[in-house]
Amino acid sequence: MTTGDRMGRLTVVGLGPGAARQMTPEAAAAVEAADLVFGYAPYLARLPERPGQQRRPSDNREEIARASAALDAAVAGARVAMVSGGDPGVFAMAAAVCEAIEHGPDAWRALDFEVVPGVTAMLAVAARCGAPLGHDFCALSLSDNLKPWALVEKRLLLAAEAGFVIALYNPISRARPWQLGRAFEILRERLAGNVPVVFGRAAGREDERITLSTLAEAAPAQADMATCVIIGTADTRIVPRPGLPPLVYAPRSTDRPAPRAGEESSAPRAGEESAPRAGEESVPEETAP
Repeated sequence: MTTGDRMGRLTVVGLGPGAARQMTPEAAAAVEAADLVFGYAPYLARLPERPGQQRRPSDNREEIARASAALDAAVAGARVAMVSGGDPGVFAMAAAVCEAIEHGPDAWRALDFEVVPGVTAMLAVAARCGAPLGHDFCALSLSDNLKPWALVEKRLLLAAEAGFVIALYNPISRARPWQLGRAFEILRERLAGNVPVVFGRAAGREDERITLSTLAEAAPAQADMATCVIIGTADTRIVPRPGLPPLVYAPRSTDRPAPRAGEESSAPRAGEESAPRAGEESVPEETAP
């Protein structure tokens, strides 16, 4: 498990949504300290070259094989970094490495192992348009590569019925061109057409594109695999700003029951008042422990 007197280790690192300024100092230090860096080739391309540091790029469909190779290298004594876009624990490599450790040799369980968080796509997109995740929300991947599509449909329906803001990852690809359109159809069964929808592509990067639509008008062509889609609720507010993009946010309090199919939504339109109702107190900001 060592090379000379050095103990190997594996650190799974979140690079953030793409812009260098959105990578945390902890993540940058973890990559800098590594002898060997594994990852999906486009993610490795974001990193500056360091003399003496080796890289092992691989395809995004080879996650378990990548995790196994990184674990073997760490067992052999290398200081290894496994990089992911966004946060490594959100539909990314931290879970793949944990899965490999669970089913692998005992030596993998004995490794020094750490996960370094990063800014995930839904947080970057939300920050660019206001605070659409300001109240209860959930994140779903539309990819059915690792789970049946019937389960995706069930979760979409239940999330909408429960009144969650929904962030959709992996919304569309060449191999899955129809699933985002189907997801919109499912959500329209539970949500009114004027519910806001945010398409956030490449948030924070030079090719960023943030588009505000409604569920009635949302179309799959507005997204690609670099897009995170945020679907609001009947409570989601839109605040117009002259000459500036509108703000989209979820109030921190609600007593609204989740809408059902056929019900008229009272989702706010631009310019509606959004102050707390008489007799209500504003919910205080949460304090970090």
